[in-house]
Amino acid sequence: MKSLPQIAGKLKAAMGLDMATVGARLIERVVRERMSVLELDDDSLYLARLLSSQTELQALIELAVVPETWFFRDREAMLAVARLACERLAKRPGEVIRILSLPCSTGEEPYSLAMALRDAGVMPAQFQIDAIDIRTRSLEMAIQGVYGRNSFRGRDLGFRDRHFLPCEGGWEVHEQIRRQVRFAPGNLLAPDFMRQAQPYHFILCRNVLIYFERNVQQQVVALLENLMAEDAHLFVGPAEGGIVLGPSLESAGIPLAFGFRRRKAGTMAAAQTARVAPLQPAVAMPGWASAVPSEPLVPPTRPTAVSGADDSRACVAQPSLLQQARALADRGQLERAGSLCEQAVQEQGPSAEAFYLQGLIFDADGNAAQAQRCYRKALYLDPAHQAALLHLAALLQAQGDAAGAQRMRLRAQRTSQPGEGGHE
Repeated sequence: MKSLPQIAGKLKAAMGLDMATVGARLIERVVRERMSVLELDDDSLYLARLLSSQTELQALIELAVVPETWFFRDREAMLAVARLACERLAKRPGEVIRILSLPCSTGEEPYSLAMALRDAGVMPAQFQIDAIDIRTRSLEMAIQGVYGRNSFRGRDLGFRDRHFLPCEGGWEVHEQIRRQVRFAPGNLLAPDFMRQAQPYHFILCRNVLIYFERNVQQQVVALLENLMAEDAHLFVGPAEGGIVLGPSLESAGIPLAFGFRRRKAGTMAAAQTARVAPLQPAVAMPGWASAVPSEPLVPPTRPTAVSGADDSRACVAQPSLLQQARALADRGQLERAGSLCEQAVQEQGPSAEAFYLQGLIFDADGNAAQAQRCYRKALYLDPAHQAALLHLAALLQAQGDAAGAQRMRLRAQRTSQPGEGGHE
């Protein structure tokens, strides 16, 4: 396909999507799909159509952006927003919390934020979420608010019982949650994008910056800074901290949330961020999205009746070593968490979950080499471990291995289909 570089260049100029990052195969596949729809067999003719039609450019963007998201993804950022919002409202009871989800993909992230805030006791009149995405099809799905099984991952699905209604095709978001989110189309790279918007208290822009070249990253970070209120927080993806950190922004110091805030006057501009990583799958294709379990990770230990020969006896349900390790990691106690992971491996034998959690802990502590080894051990034991695949992809991308990162992302996409996966 001789015109592929020019077509890819047009996509890159329009939305920052770099063919070197996502791979030529993806771009070629979506171009051929559009050519088939238009009944064109000459890619030069398609290029001419693309250059002359904004409608065709949007159609190509719709195919090139591959949404990969679910409710309560990267829960640490969600929990942080809910907690900080409550603290803010305690000091300023009359304030309305403004939150921006960008890009919002098919709506899981902004709806999850709304659920997290409501579960934390924040009243509907006290917050509003703006959700923006470049892909109009994703926005249509988000506004519809109906989600299938793939949007609900993990074991803690209590939020679904509280905030959804069963319906044909899956589960529908309750109206009171939907009212809290305003969806709108938008392109981060458009010259006039949100130039006149009022500042936000919380901004989530995750797993998008890594797909841009350095100059585009700087452009987007500058835009996000302009959208931040003076005491706002910005949350990004696990491989994007180094992109955001700079003279104006510093780590917010929230374990495993990857949050940033404006630097205070007089602080050192070159201060280094503490690398942290969320405890859920991280990078997706640049489809633009997230979420918060309402139940604690480690349930409170309390007496539980034991059925059997002696009903008068009771026992206390103790959290497992891995549950304890993860709870410690959530609180930033990485060394103790790592020791418990090692103890779990020694006492209970190797497991994908143990190695995956070890990888997250090393990742959070800034040890990329050890994190990568642990993720690969997890994948050896469970080749379809999607979380390990996505975190490994984030590490490889940050290290400049775009091809390796793309392989991991493709494997992760395949594992979302039952029965698929396999060793690399």
